[in-house]
Order: sequence, then C-alpha cells, then structure tokens
Amino acid sequence: MYADTIAAVATPPGEGGVGIVRLSGPAALPIATQLFRPQRPGPLRSHQVRFGHIINPATGAVVDEALTVWMAAPRSFTREDVVELSVHGGSLPVQATLSLCLAAGARLARPGEFTLRAFLNGRLDLSQAEATLDIIRAQTDTALALAQAQLGGWLAREVRTVRQALLAALAYVTVVVDFPEDEVEPQDLGPHLQASLATVETLLRSADQGLIYRQGARVALVGVPNVGKSSLLNALLRADRAIVTPIPGTTRDTLEESANLDGVPVVLIDTAGMHASPDPVERLGIERARAALAGADLALLVLDATRPLSADDHALAALTATKPTLVVWNKSDVGRMSESAFPAHLRRLATVHTSALTGAGLDELAQALVRALLGGVPPAAGEAHLVSNPRHRDALRRAHEHLAAAVAGWTGGDPTDLLGGDLTAALNALGEITGETVGDDLLDLIFARFCVGK
Repeated sequence: MYADTIAAVATPPGEGGVGIVRLSGPAALPIATQLFRPQRPGPLRSHQVRFGHIINPATGAVVDEALTVWMAAPRSFTREDVVELSVHGGSLPVQATLSLCLAAGARLARPGEFTLRAFLNGRLDLSQAEATLDIIRAQTDTALALAQAQLGGWLAREVRTVRQALLAALAYVTVVVDFPEDEVEPQDLGPHLQASLATVETLLRSADQGLIYRQGARVALVGVPNVGKSSLLNALLRADRAIVTPIPGTTRDTLEESANLDGVPVVLIDTAGMHASPDPVERLGIERARAALAGADLALLVLDATRPLSADDHALAALTATKPTLVVWNKSDVGRMSESAFPAHLRRLATVHTSALTGAGLDELAQALVRALLGGVPPAAGEAHLVSNPRHRDALRRAHEHLAAAVAGWTGGDPTDLLGGDLTAALNALGEITGETVGDDLLDLIFARFCVGK
C-alpha cells in the first residue's frame, strides 16, 4: 500500500453531464469528508452513493452539487480507499474540486497511476492492466471484445500454466545440478517441455491477427489516373470524402480516412494516379503516392476492367510486387478484360471485380481485404482469444526461442546446466507478460501511455 493519496480527473476534458474527480490512498476518506457536505447529515458508508455539495473548507462557499461514493479498501479498483466525487461536467467545477483535493493533501496522480496501484496491490496482473488501456482505445467491437477477454484473465491463465510447468522442470534440473550426490528419481521432461512449447506457439500464431485488430492497418489504393480509386474510397466509406471527376489527375495529394471493415480498423489512403507526367505539381502527388504505398500494410492495385493494361499499369504492378497486394478490377459493370492474357504475377494475386458506380463487388472487396490483412479467415470475435499486444508478442517470441532450445537440448542429451539457463530465460520472458519478472523501468514505460485519471 502507498503512504500517499493521489487525485485526478477521471473524465475527459470539455463539457459533459458529469465530471468525476477520483481519490485513492489512505487519506481519500478524510479529504472527502473535508470537502463534501451531504444533504442528510451522517458519515459516508462504503459503496453507498450520497448526494450533497462540494464546499471550499477555507471559505465555506459552495462549489457545486455532487454525488459522492467511498469504496473502502480492499473492495476498490486500486485495493486502497477510493473516493469518487461526481460534479457537473464543466471544466470549472471539475478543476475547482480537484484543486480543493490537492490543497487538502492529495498529490496529482501520474499517468496510469491508479491502474499501476491496482497492479502493485494484486488487483490485476500486468496483462490485465494493459487490457484496460486497450479497452479505452478500442476502435472496433472486435478490438473491444479482445481487450475485454484479456481483462478477464485468459492470457494470464495460459501464461501461468506454462510457467508452473517450467518451474517444476527447473526445480528438477536445479536439484540434479546442485546436488549430484543425492539420488534423484529420473524424470522425462520431454513431454512437459513439448507441451509448453506448443502452448507458446499457439499464442504466437494468434498474435498476427490480434495486433491487426488492436492497431489496425494502412491500406493504399494505387493505380494510374482515372481507374476509380477515389470512387472506390467513397464507396467503401459510404460517404463522399474524395473529389471525383471524369478528368484524369483530379487527385493531387493523399487522402486518409478511417473505416471499420468487419471489426478491423483500417486507414484507407487514396493516392494520386501514378504515371509519367510533365506537371511538377502532379509529380509531387505521385511521389507522395509512392511514399504512401511504401508505408502501407496492404496495397489495393486498382485496374480499369474496360481496357488492356498499359505500360504505366505494368510499372505500378512491379512497384507493388514486394508488398501484400490485392488486385481490384474496377468498372466491371461496363466491361471485363480476359485475365488469361495478363502477366502471371498478377494472375497469382487475389482478385476482386467491382463497380464503384453500382456498388457491385464492394462486399466481396471488404471481405477479401480483411482476409488479406489477417492472413486467413477472421476468427469469431466472441470466441477468439488472440494475443494483441506487441510487448506480449515479443516476450512470447523470446520464450519460444529458449523453449525450443531447451527441447532440442533435452532431446539431444545436452548438459543439464545448459537446460537450466534456457528454462530460466523462458520463465523470465513469460513473467514479463503477467508482471512477475518486470522491472520498474518497464512499468514506468507501460503506464506512461495511460491517461492521468486512469
């Protein structure tokens, strides 16, 4: 338990129906008792909401009406005494209430310090603490469901099961190495190590999809002028965001818009038509289009289905060769070229026929785009347990490396002390996920990403 008491505004800045000032620590209740005057006299009781007023104790002036709730330790988010003062959601009453809390002895909370205290006091493990930030920042229903599942502790349970098996294996190895004179009953660690390795591999395989759901992806629409890139962008967004005219070269700059495609947050980037141009302004737009393509996770190579491929089409197709690419034949309501005559490298790519004008093929395009980003069929959002944090993926990769070495060493009859080194390293890597083996520097880095009131 901390010796000091922290305070912060727990609601976003600006106007709203309610603004909440949160206190946590041993002086939370005494501070609230100084500032809050209940309408009906009597002490605050834990987990009961009281109506009254926030009072400036120095002057007796009323600051605002308030609802106040005290949550006695350990039955609170931080497992400390917590008080929440709910006033009207304007900046003046909220900031005035916070200032009174600070004047009464509270300290302004650092970013994420409430959640940090919940972790340090055993209310949450580190993976669950990080899930609270993922819930706040979730951009789609699927990302929210994944974060809620992690908050529920599924990842921590998987990691702890593996760590328990590895701790048992390490204990055996330590006894054999440190006390060779004792008679230790031989154990076959192979099956236990293989099972642990298989679990880590399963978690790692889920990370590619999980990170896409959590962080989203950037998708660049590229093509020569007048193939319908801007029209496709508008059609996918169901809104007129890009200017569309029959004049080639209308788009001179990149335009980025966010979309939710089957639960995947995607930034769609409309780009200038890429071709040889003498116009210096148009050339600047083409350079920005090239930069957008280079920074994208996926390219939509938009082609005109009503005409044969041009030299500019072939050149652009070559530019996308090193990037995951989906071929989109637009204007398919007007005509469709025979794909048998197209280059082999284009025929091997996933292909969708669309019409931005009529809307034909747009659902198929969205589904193909999601499959391409996720590397396969999306999991059912309510059933999927996916690793969605890059820090967790990195820890799992290191654990996998050392576990694979331990399995190979055990199978190959390597010295037992070498096995102990790999087991220890794998345990430490897995412990970073739940917080058992995490240092203060890493904790500071993780919780600095939180908002102040959380």
